[in-house]
Amino acid sequence: MTDEQNITGAEDVEDFCRVCGYDEERFWENGVPTGAICPCCGAKSGIGGMGEPTWEELTEIREYRGHWIGNGAQWRSPTLRPKDWDLLKQIANIPPEWR
Repeated sequence: MTDEQNITGAEDVEDFCRVCGYDEERFWENGVPTGAICPCCGAKSGIGGMGEPTWEELTEIREYRGHWIGNGAQWRSPTLRPKDWDLLKQIANIPPEWR
C-alpha cells in the first residue's frame, strides 16, 4: 500500500477498500473516487467522502460491511480470492477512522 500526499500534507490516494480492507486496488486518487469496484466485497469506491469520515459515512460503510460479513463474506470475484485468504487479517487493513 502506498501513501502519497499533496503539498498540504493531506492524503490523496487510498489503496484499501473502506468496507473490507482489500488493498490491491486504487480506490481514491487526488480526493476523487476512481470508480473501482472491490473484487472482494463489491463496494464501489466513493462510499464515504475523502478525509475525516462523517457519522453518516461511517454508518453507510458499517452497514455495508455488516451485511457483507453477515452473508458469509462472499467474494464478488471469487477467482481473485487468495487460497490463504483470511478475513480477519484483511479487515485489519481498514484504518481506524473507517472501522
